[in-house]
Amino acid sequence: MQLAQQKARPILPRRFYTAVAAVEAADGRHEVRVDGKPVRTPGGAVLASGSRAVAEALAREWDVQREFVDPASMPLTRLVNAAIDGVAKHMDEVRADIVRYAGSDLLCYRAEAPAELRRWQDETWSPILDWLRERLGARLAVVTGVVHVAQPPEALDAIAEAIGPLDAAHLAALHSATTLTGSPVLALAVLHARLTPAEAWQAAHLDEDWQARLWGTDHEASQRRERRWLDMRAASFLLAS
Repeated sequence: MQLAQQKARPILPRRFYTAVAAVEAADGRHEVRVDGKPVRTPGGAVLASGSRAVAEALAREWDVQREFVDPASMPLTRLVNAAIDGVAKHMDEVRADIVRYAGSDLLCYRAEAPAELRRWQDETWSPILDWLRERLGARLAVVTGVVHVAQPPEALDAIAEAIGPLDAAHLAALHSATTLTGSPVLALAVLHARLTPAEAWQAAHLDEDWQARLWGTDHEASQRRERRWLDMRAASFLLAS
């Protein structure tokens, strides 16, 4: 079993560089460079951002690598890679996927019982949906139970309009936050600073935390949640940049 586990582990490249820096390029973007050479995405593009703060954060991820370069410990790099290599080439599809998530947003489905859980959901989630209606003009329907209910087309259209102007980096971050939380509403609330990343994360895990209060926490589930939180932090950082 130990041999099988060892073979299943990815083979990580050794750190091949000494110095890391965020450097402003001739086109005005800020590139991540190691030993003076641009870092490349898996698709061969230069790892760069229009934001100096993002480039510096990327550089820090590369700089803290030790003997090996482990992509699992570089959530911002992975997200920016995805924005450059994937999202930038499929903007319409990514927007459509976010709107599809809005059609079954986590915040719209409330528990039938127990009453305390339903009250907790209402107190936490309803103000966020109220904000969405006031800020974006999107009124999503709230239902009891888990049976899917189609959302008003005009609400989905309002969300589509709101995300339309986003560039590839912000769209990638919004999509990541959406998939991590199950809620484009929470992702939009972070984008517009209605919620902090931690508040959005807690709201997304309300049902899970309720179960933990009753039955205790599962160690493996807690570890998975912590790893996903690192991805959420990276997405939130990119949304705010």
